[in-house]
Amino acid sequence: MKTNVYALDGNAVREIELADAVWNREVSEGAIYHAIRNELANRRLGTAKIKDRGEVHGSNKKPWKQKGTGRARAGQRTSPVWVGGGKIFGPRPRDYSYSIPRKLKRLALVSLLSLKAKEDRLRVVTDFTVETGKTKDLVTALKNLAAQERTVVVLKDNDAMIRRAGRNVPWLSFLAYNRLAAHDLLYCHKLLVLETAAKNLNDFYGDSERVPRTRGTGTASSPSGYSRTPVLPHDGSDGKEKAGAAEGAEA
Repeated sequence: MKTNVYALDGNAVREIELADAVWNREVSEGAIYHAIRNELANRRLGTAKIKDRGEVHGSNKKPWKQKGTGRARAGQRTSPVWVGGGKIFGPRPRDYSYSIPRKLKRLALVSLLSLKAKEDRLRVVTDFTVETGKTKDLVTALKNLAAQERTVVVLKDNDAMIRRAGRNVPWLSFLAYNRLAAHDLLYCHKLLVLETAAKNLNDFYGDSERVPRTRGTGTASSPSGYSRTPVLPHDGSDGKEKAGAAEGAEA
């Protein structure tokens, strides 16, 4: 597919060819769901913690004797049934992170890029940078492309100056072409991709048919490439007799 390349003044200057495998493919909603769920889970700190009856502050002395008072029996003041006592079945520090298949992650990212292109939220922009690293200069450069709406800019590399200029803008975020985030791509209202970054995305995600790594050439009988020595059935005869019979047949 072809799309226009825009200058910072908002005018189209030329066209660029985008790979259909990246920008014009069928959107997989299931892959997007799993990718975003994985990113949000990996962000969790997992530091929530309660105090049980052994950790809460309080005396272990029996409040009153077991019998004869007419009151319910009690063993200690830190019991979970008492006010100020410990908690039961509460959260404990844990690791919520997990991994998903690499192909599923790639499918989710190219689906999101195609989704933004179909929704006409994609703008390919000529390469630019902010040499001063000032927020004012960056906002001035993007005023014709993003009207203070949730915007993601895909960079061609890790440009420290443009990231420094935009870290104080609440509606702006930056992603490198080889480190995209599904959550940011889904919820952005405008996706600005630098021209070089768009070409890099064509090469990085365009080759969907990757050759899997193998351990050897492989054959029909041994697909993994390992050579296997055939095992002959044992008939109880001596190996020397077989060798002598073979030599006699050759003579």
